[in-house]
Amino acid sequence: MRPTFMGLETAKRGMYTQQSALSVLGHNIANANTEGYTRQRANMQQTSPFPGPGMERPYIPGQIGTGSEVTSIQRIRESFLDIQYRNDNSQLGYYASRNDALQKMEDIMNEPSEQGLSKTLDRFWQSLQDLSLNPSNSGARAVVLERGKAVAETFNYLSTSLKTVQNDQKNQIEVETKNINSLLNQIQNVNRQIADVEPHGMLPNDLYDERDRLIDKLSNLVNIKVTYSSSGGHSLPTAEGKATIDLVAEDGTVIESGRVIDGIDIKTDPKFLKVNYDSTTGLVDTVSIGNNIIDVEKFNGMGKLNSLIKSFGYLDSTNAQVGLYPEMLKNLDDIANTFATTFNTVHAGGITLGDVNGGNFFGSSAGPINASNIKVLITNINDIAAGSTTSDGDGKNALLLADVMRRTDLSIGTTTNTSITAFYQGIIGGMGVQSQEANRLMTNSGILVDSVDQHRKSVSSVSLDEEMTDMVKFQHAYNAAARNITVIDEMLDKIINGMGIVGR
Repeated sequence: MRPTFMGLETAKRGMYTQQSALSVLGHNIANANTEGYTRQRANMQQTSPFPGPGMERPYIPGQIGTGSEVTSIQRIRESFLDIQYRNDNSQLGYYASRNDALQKMEDIMNEPSEQGLSKTLDRFWQSLQDLSLNPSNSGARAVVLERGKAVAETFNYLSTSLKTVQNDQKNQIEVETKNINSLLNQIQNVNRQIADVEPHGMLPNDLYDERDRLIDKLSNLVNIKVTYSSSGGHSLPTAEGKATIDLVAEDGTVIESGRVIDGIDIKTDPKFLKVNYDSTTGLVDTVSIGNNIIDVEKFNGMGKLNSLIKSFGYLDSTNAQVGLYPEMLKNLDDIANTFATTFNTVHAGGITLGDVNGGNFFGSSAGPINASNIKVLITNINDIAAGSTTSDGDGKNALLLADVMRRTDLSIGTTTNTSITAFYQGIIGGMGVQSQEANRLMTNSGILVDSVDQHRKSVSSVSLDEEMTDMVKFQHAYNAAARNITVIDEMLDKIINGMGIVGR
């Protein structure tokens, strides 16, 4: 025989179930504009029917349902979109930082413009051409001297400015390294909290959201791979577990010594990231994670930190200096050295107004001539060797000096049979191509990140229209369950108070 009060319990369960669903819905609405929040859903299921199977079961026509219950409160999230977003976000961080570094370099080089090195060299060339026509003219000689100083000062300015930005890149490396370590520390703390909750059979959805938000930020700075392991105990099948983060190279290979988080107590055994610098060159040579030292080329991958390292400069496996700024500085040094030494050679073969051979026109403040120390040694305009003979009207050597910028038989760095102009145009053109490529890839990566993020939001974000629709649905179900209790109460009242009173 079925219980008389069974209907009350069924209706009560229905009210509790709908009330729980309304509570989850209210939490969704309250966090509709919270960054990183994932909408949640109350998973409902039927409770065990009556009677249960067995030899002593009452004989009634079939099993009768006993209501419903909320089995879990689950986040609505698609892990594949998270993986895709973080991969694209690492690329965006890399190319955005690279584009910024190249934009700053382009601003310093300032080509083509009236203030760039190319125009300054052209003005110097023109002043030598003018001097060849009137070699004894003091005004023409003064112009050559001033134009030569302008060339030296332009080299000095470009070198100093590039080194200043390069130093800013180093400071940014330190800032981002601290950000990475801070994020790792926060992720580890959230991991511990999750590991404390999951074994008790609950889903810490808000902690999951916080961890995902931190991992998303981390993915912009370094290339990572995230895996999950069970917290043990009575964890639900839908529990996500503890997150383990590995650094990965550009090809997706896990850096074996790069495991950052694996249940290790950071306070007693830190696995923090550190960028190390060569004591001689000052460039990056290795990256450390705790006591593990990783070759900088093995660390190669996406993310903002790697882009900053490649812009600032590092030592490769052959101990060569590699990077945007070291390479540009070296090219400028090579141009300055080749230009100055070639110019000095031609100048030394000429004759001054004092009828003596010319000395060095350019020199350095210390050591070999380069872009940072090149300067004009001549102080007297009469010491400019414009002639090839002692004749006052001879300006042939001034033409030879002018031709230094146009000679195509020069060796600059590792490049042979080139000219000052052609080599400089080549490095400026290469910089422009790299800048355009970085800008294009940054734009494409940004579009991909936005697209994936929109997909994630379409799945995981709170839709107020949908929540309002569900609110009406749950409210009506709650009211119906309450009305069911009222009906059962009236039935019981009839049974208790209205039956068995005949003849009284």
